[in-house]
Amino acid sequence: MTAPTEFLVGLIGEGITASLTPPMHEREGRHLGFDYEYRILDLLESGRAPEEVGAILAEAREQGFAALNVTHPCKQLVIPFLDELTPAAEHIGAVNLVLIESGRLIGHNTDWTGFRSALLTGLPDARRNRIVQFGSGGAGSATAYALLTLGVHRLAIVDVLPERAQALVNAYAPLFPDQEVCVSTTDSLHTDLATADGVVHATPTGMKEHPGLPVDVTALAATAWVADIVYRPIDTELLRAARSLGHEVLDGGRMAVGQAVDSIRLITGSEPDAIRMRTHFLELLGDGAASRVVAAWGRV
Repeated sequence: MTAPTEFLVGLIGEGITASLTPPMHEREGRHLGFDYEYRILDLLESGRAPEEVGAILAEAREQGFAALNVTHPCKQLVIPFLDELTPAAEHIGAVNLVLIESGRLIGHNTDWTGFRSALLTGLPDARRNRIVQFGSGGAGSATAYALLTLGVHRLAIVDVLPERAQALVNAYAPLFPDQEVCVSTTDSLHTDLATADGVVHATPTGMKEHPGLPVDVTALAATAWVADIVYRPIDTELLRAARSLGHEVLDGGRMAVGQAVDSIRLITGSEPDAIRMRTHFLELLGDGAASRVVAAWGRV
């Protein structure tokens, strides 16, 4: 009997010891028939600075790693140490997956594809002509890129730092010249929300550590949908408020699973089972997350 193919994978970042990525990868890797090991490389645990990410990559290459996921605060810092970037990673300006192929370090971004697949599977019939997005940081860059690749006609970006939103507009407008990418200002926000087909929330607001309601859902048209990238809790205050008014919603767990699905595909060359991974992810969240999602939305 042939021994299973071995994959050694890691995650570089700060404060990531409780990440759900390792168990997601390892279980799905085993389902696919691989000897799959996933290690946490927490900068806080090792006492290393984010600027040492290049040295960490070099060490991982020497140790036989097949790939490394990258998260905060290294998604941009890692780029100068790579041999190649995919076009999407270059456009977004962030890398969350480094493949090690024949000694070369190849930077990918599966955050945008993860959100894209989340939207297509979670809200398959949603209109996407006019979208308002809250947040233009690292996650917002990925979700905006995904929206524009899906053909959104008008994407209005809101940020507490208008200059950051404008920088994202300046980066993407030339890439998508037939679509409108703009900053939603205080003066235009009410109209933008009232005429939006959907709203994407891509800031930390709503996380357990950052409670609050980032969007006034009462300003939305009755037919608008609401997507959140926050997944702890899986049923955020924003989603509960939107659902109570009859809006279709998309939870942040779908993006988290989507990026993991795409990462595993790139690492192994095999097709992960996205539904199986989604179910496992909800189990990992605990606190009856799977039951609560099914009760709220009628589906996993």
